[in-house]
Amino acid sequence: MTSNVAVVGLGAMGLPMAARLAERFTVSGFDIAAERLALAAGHGVEPAPTAAAAVTGADAVLVAVRTGEQLHDLLFGEDGLASHLAPGAVVVLTSTVGTTGIDAIAAKLAEHGAHLVDAPLSGGPVRAGEGDLLIVVGAALEALAQAMPVLEQLSSTLSIVGDKPGDGQALKTVNQLLCGVHIAAAAEALALADALGLDRERTLEALTAGAANSFMLGNRGPRALQAHEEHGAEVLSRLDIFVKDLGIVGDAARAAHLAVPVAAAAEQLFLLGEAQGLGALDDSAVIRVVAPELRRTASRKEA
Repeated sequence: MTSNVAVVGLGAMGLPMAARLAERFTVSGFDIAAERLALAAGHGVEPAPTAAAAVTGADAVLVAVRTGEQLHDLLFGEDGLASHLAPGAVVVLTSTVGTTGIDAIAAKLAEHGAHLVDAPLSGGPVRAGEGDLLIVVGAALEALAQAMPVLEQLSSTLSIVGDKPGDGQALKTVNQLLCGVHIAAAAEALALADALGLDRERTLEALTAGAANSFMLGNRGPRALQAHEEHGAEVLSRLDIFVKDLGIVGDAARAAHLAVPVAAAAEQLFLLGEAQGLGALDDSAVIRVVAPELRRTASRKEA
């Protein structure tokens, strides 16, 4: 049975996940930022002085890292977490890092008597706190059974896509191809509407009511309309995340000898956005790459 859970990293996603898990489990958490530890304590999470202390005695350990290399260092680097894990513990990888090296990390964890559950997720901080995430999972049956109570507490949609680590990353890579392309397409469409003199708000309303609608148009579209305002849209998903994720898509496609020209074009838009200093903004700000300023607004000023 899973009763003790550790969350390493209490950032924008880690903290609401830890708080959600604390409703059902005993949760310890660690973050290098003292203010995040203090916030976690106010949500029923026991702050730990070190990452090693957080995972000691835990049945399941949630980690969020940016790359596979960071995952390897966290687990097997100097005073890595692997040496502090309880026998039979599961490490739940919640981030998108791609498939490269995942099988080797799983094998190395097994040498420490632990298991890797490959469970990249989508949904954002608000949905994380509500247990409303989409999680795709690749894991052996024994590891999956150990992690299932944690995954169920965090998700509204849980898809078991394969029986080995790496399968979850593979499906999330396909998912991110579509998400990145859809965000870029939504940005171009709204920029074109502005260039043609259309009211962007009415255009968005019309498009989301018809066959051209997509989740990303409906979700990112309203935030794209705020991208040119002084403070922009609230950052719910950083633009540079899609620089990383579409890079993973490109790497996977090249390894499979598959052409993905539409995804490659979308990647270039996000790379341009990062180069223009937009990386820390909401990913909907990619509209500013194709429309640095609003033509409709500029024409009104001239008038």
